[in-house]
Formats: sequence, C-alpha cells, structure tokens
Amino acid sequence: MTSKIIGVGNCIPSETITNSFFGMHIFLDEKGILLKDDNSSITEKLKKITGIEERRYANRDQVTSDLGLIAAQAAIEDSGIDPETLDYIIFAHNFGDVRFGTVQSDMVPSLAARVKHSLKIKNNLCVAYDLLFGCPGWIEGLIQANAFIKANIAKRCLVIGAETLSRVADIHDRDSMIYADGAGAVIVEANERDDSGIKSHLSSSHTYEEKDFLYFGKSYNTTNCQDTKYIKMDGRKIYEFALSNVPEAMKKCLEQSGYRIDEISKIIIHQANEKMDEAIVSRFYQLYNLPVPHNIMPMVIHKLGNSSVATIPSLLTMILKGELEQHSIEKDDIVLFASVGAGMNVNAVIYKF
Repeated sequence: MTSKIIGVGNCIPSETITNSFFGMHIFLDEKGILLKDDNSSITEKLKKITGIEERRYANRDQVTSDLGLIAAQAAIEDSGIDPETLDYIIFAHNFGDVRFGTVQSDMVPSLAARVKHSLKIKNNLCVAYDLLFGCPGWIEGLIQANAFIKANIAKRCLVIGAETLSRVADIHDRDSMIYADGAGAVIVEANERDDSGIKSHLSSSHTYEEKDFLYFGKSYNTTNCQDTKYIKMDGRKIYEFALSNVPEAMKKCLEQSGYRIDEISKIIIHQANEKMDEAIVSRFYQLYNLPVPHNIMPMVIHKLGNSSVATIPSLLTMILKGELEQHSIEKDDIVLFASVGAGMNVNAVIYKF
C-alpha cells in the first residue's frame, strides 16, 4: 500500500508586488544604519541572487487560514471526494493568522480547525491540527499523512501549506523583499490499486549550532517598538547549511527508494532562492558525478517569491494543471521533493506518479 495524491489545489494571491514597490523603502543594517547602496541597486542585486522580480501578497481582508481554505477547497474539488471522508486535516504554517496592519499572531483555535469549520465538516473523527516545521512544513505534513495511512489510522488526509510572510517582515530589512504569501494543498489517500505514491522519505532537524539561522528578532529601525518581532535570517549561514545538507538528504532519500538518479523526472524544491536552489541541485548531481539534466527543476520564485510552506504544493498544482510552460508530470514519472528551513529542518520525498 502507498499514499497517493488524488487532488491538488492552490491559492495564488491576486496582488502582484514588483521590485519597484520597494523603491521608497528605508533599508537599514542590523545596527540601524542606512545602507550605502541606493534602492535600485539593492533590488537589482536581489533579483540577481534570488531571481525574484515579483511576489504576491494576500488581500488586506485575508489571513493565512483564508488562503489555506481556498487551496483546500480546490484540492477537494479536484479529487472529487466528500470532505466528510477526511480522517486528518494537517495545516502547515509558521506564524498563524496575522491580520493586515497588526503584529499579533492568532493561532487559537488552530488554523486546521478553522479550515475544517469553514468546510462544514461534521465528522468529529476528522482530526485537525497545525504543523510548525519551518519552510519544510508541507512536506513534513505529507510525511505524517503517509505515516497515518501506513499505520491504518487513516485512509484519506488533507495536507495544506499556507503563509502570509508579508505580515511578519521588517520593512527596514532588505530581506523583506524575498517574502510572499500563498497556499497549496493536496488530498492524500491509501492506494492499493497500483504502485504510484510515496516511495521513500527523510527528515532531519539540525539544532545544535543551527537553531537561530532563522529567528524572530527586532526591527532594524531602532526607534520602533523593540518588543515587536519580525522574521530574520542569516542568509550566508543558511546558504552554506543548505548546500552542505540538502543534497545529502536528497541522495539518502533516493537510495532508500530504490530508484536511480537517471529515473528522476522532476525535482520540486522549496522556492527559497533561485541561485541557492540551482546550487543544491547541482551539488546533488555532483554526488553522482553527473551533470544537471535540462529542465529538471521548475522554478516560479521569479514571479511568486518565497511563500515558505506554500511554495512546493503551489508549484506542484501549477505543473499538474498545465500552467507552467515546458514542465509537465506524466504517469509513472518519479519526482523528488525537497525543502530546507527554520529549525534548521531538512526533508525530502520520492514520489511516483
């Protein structure tokens, strides 16, 4: 028996934010000193390193659970299931519902409970819970759904990844230009009809020295309230960590699956930084002394930015719905999912379609 994805959906917010949006921002360093480069140079450097030209922000009246609900409804419709038959709703996020113009996070009741309520599911045995695992949260939710199915605890699960990073970004930190909003979701069910589904998975948490590579910290504007915290990261350390650990995790996961590297059709990796993702995939193939195959890694970060847990399920939906030129997934294709993020956490999944 395998765990098979039978429905996908996403929510790509309608508000497009181009790099020119940040033209009048006052960017400071961690000491509160104005950066020497002008904003056009800063945004151009951002584009060169991350590939980001645009990102999407949620509407002012939307919160993370709203985006997650839209993605969930789309996945349910795509699968054709009755939502009352869901055994689990797993909602991966990191910051809860943060309303526009506020700084307080709202996570009670859980976002999963809010989605279940909005779906009007009456089945009390459908368990709804949230998962906080950094950017790899959606993949971890998929792994947990697979565990429930393998243990015969569940037959069908809804796994959501959604975030509104724009609400927790420090506008005086140039890293704020990376962050975006969005949501993606899948329906996973027990499969005994064929051999498609999850073939292997791997997860790890690196906390001994790496815990604070991503953290919540004060604004770079020292005149702002020092008790208000924003998402912060040490970009150089994260880059070095990712290159050292993600390719190895991908290799171990592939070896556990029994498939060869030349059987991989696509690598769907967390859309964190285009240059970093390219370097991760390049190093992965270097472990086998092979060049990176053409068109192996679809990327949408240049238009959608980094929406954390939402990047992979959103991208998967776009591919399966035929919305990405030059990229498709066909029956029997082997796809490698991989992610890295706050924790520091790393995970990977080998999936046969």
